[in-house]
Amino acid sequence: MKIETSTTPSSENYFEHEQGTRKLDFSEDSPYFEPFKPFDICFSRKNYFNAEGTGRSSVLRPGMVVLKRYINVRDQIQIVKTCQELGKGPGGFYQPGYKSGAKLRLKMMCLGLNWDPETKEYEELRSFDGCEPPAIPYKFLRLVRRAIRDAHSLIEKDLIANNVEEILPAMSPDICIVNFYNTSGRLGLHQDCDETEYSLRKGLPVVSFSVGDSAEFLYSDERDAENAEKIVLESGDVLIFGGESRLVFHGVSRIIPNSAPMLLMERTRLRPGRLNLTFREY
Repeated sequence: MKIETSTTPSSENYFEHEQGTRKLDFSEDSPYFEPFKPFDICFSRKNYFNAEGTGRSSVLRPGMVVLKRYINVRDQIQIVKTCQELGKGPGGFYQPGYKSGAKLRLKMMCLGLNWDPETKEYEELRSFDGCEPPAIPYKFLRLVRRAIRDAHSLIEKDLIANNVEEILPAMSPDICIVNFYNTSGRLGLHQDCDETEYSLRKGLPVVSFSVGDSAEFLYSDERDAENAEKIVLESGDVLIFGGESRLVFHGVSRIIPNSAPMLLMERTRLRPGRLNLTFREY
């Protein structure tokens, strides 16, 4: 079954920084695709690492909020372990590749519905291997809803606003895209605009969890990295953008090595890099 998607507004290339004008090859017989090789986001034995969080929660712009160090280390550990388990099973992590043989510097897994980076459409089954995406764990959903409520409280306090749901609408996520970036990972400025016309028109937010190494995150009204604003997203941070900020251009300019919390690394053996979960409502 193919789920129809809106063409409003135009969709930017999610992997622009790597792809350019090349086409991703998701065919089953492609020599550049490895859908059946399980990827474990954690090491099999102990490694290293160290970091401490900085900054404070704030309203970055109307409808865009960052909750600093919002997810405690205990819950971060559970997120990693859950993603590790799901990621090694059917519908788990895979690495898209190019026809030229080049590989993207990330692993991806979708929960709820599968998102195809080449067609920019959602589907019930992964087209390249027929796997059904795992369901979104209930604990993840509960954490998303709590984060939105706390973002509302922050907006109400910082902006002295009573119409918080007009500024940042609530939502019930049915999609989660999980990306694992190694320390050389990048993500060009893009918009998340492949959800339904209703979801985009209502400004239903994207909720992003950051776990592992910190990332320099860019955001702008235009696709212009030189003039974009920048914040550092650390392990445990939650970023939410919806309402009038729903279609903000955003990306990751670099991953900061050795910046993950030591306890997280000791308890999970997470590989160097950043685990990022983005939730949205189709």
